[in-house]
Amino acid sequence: MANYIFKILAHASLGKMREAVKTVHERSGKNSVKIFFDMLYCAKKYGAGYYDYQIFAFYNLTKEQRATYVTRLISKKFNTFMNDYDYAHFLENKDEFNKLYKKYIGREFVQLQEATKEEVEKFCSEREYIFCKMQDLECGHGCERIKISDYKSFDELYKYLTDKGFCTLEDNIEQHPALKKLYPNAVNSMRIITVLDKQGEAHVLYIVQKMGLGGSIIDNNCLFTPVDPETGKIMYPAHSGDTLKGIIYTEHPDTHVKLQGYVIPYVKQAVQMCLEAAKITPQIRYVGWDVATMPNGPAIIEGNTYCAHDFWQLPPHTPDGIGMLPKIKEYIPEFFEGKIK
Repeated sequence: MANYIFKILAHASLGKMREAVKTVHERSGKNSVKIFFDMLYCAKKYGAGYYDYQIFAFYNLTKEQRATYVTRLISKKFNTFMNDYDYAHFLENKDEFNKLYKKYIGREFVQLQEATKEEVEKFCSEREYIFCKMQDLECGHGCERIKISDYKSFDELYKYLTDKGFCTLEDNIEQHPALKKLYPNAVNSMRIITVLDKQGEAHVLYIVQKMGLGGSIIDNNCLFTPVDPETGKIMYPAHSGDTLKGIIYTEHPDTHVKLQGYVIPYVKQAVQMCLEAAKITPQIRYVGWDVATMPNGPAIIEGNTYCAHDFWQLPPHTPDGIGMLPKIKEYIPEFFEGKIK
């Protein structure tokens, strides 16, 4: 045990760990020394980092409950177990993704490096807005929504697009009025997480509705809350996108829409779409799909090949204190045949 603790301390940021201990102490009122040693125990026993301990409120859980959580270490092993990253480019490369999954993206696009200047000009001339993406980036990084009329000429716009290094120009997604009501400045997408079992059948693990916040044009790291896959209803209050903060919202702070019970349209159709899309690249068995809800149905924005483990197991959304491992075991029992922690 002493050797293991030494290894943890050698690789941990002690400053961040002290901050985590302080936060847990303030939230729980428990002794800081006991929290520190319990964090070390959870790291050894469950593969939980000090952020896991804080985010999932391990300080309030029994040993049996803690054992049900996908912790940082288990998450990394599960991603590696499920996905052959030699094939990840089919989802991570925006140009390849749009070609391979064109049936499901529900919008027109042009690939800047492949198209002629005349083709790009025609695409832009027919639109008021375009949405621009960077190659090989996920979670909205590098994206911009551009209003064509903001540029004096197409030459000025084209220079900006090429100088920035955008790879894909797409239709600006018009979202369903119900989603626009939640937050109008960004496409509020669902994150639908799918797994392929060893027979190649697809299953949905979890759905969260993401929402933009405070003027952001993307919904990442803003607000999110679980959605019932059958009814489309938002199940719980929303959580801050920064899961360390532990901030809960019963209504959207910008639009003041009451969240719990709010119905997201086309959820069943979105689920079916993702179950189909999950089979296209079977070497990537574990995907987090970002899905827009448009006026006439769902459309896939992108597929993420490395799924974060925190946002689907948070205390406000797990009233029974049970994490996602039991559900994963239901579909992927072979992952548990070896030692996962």
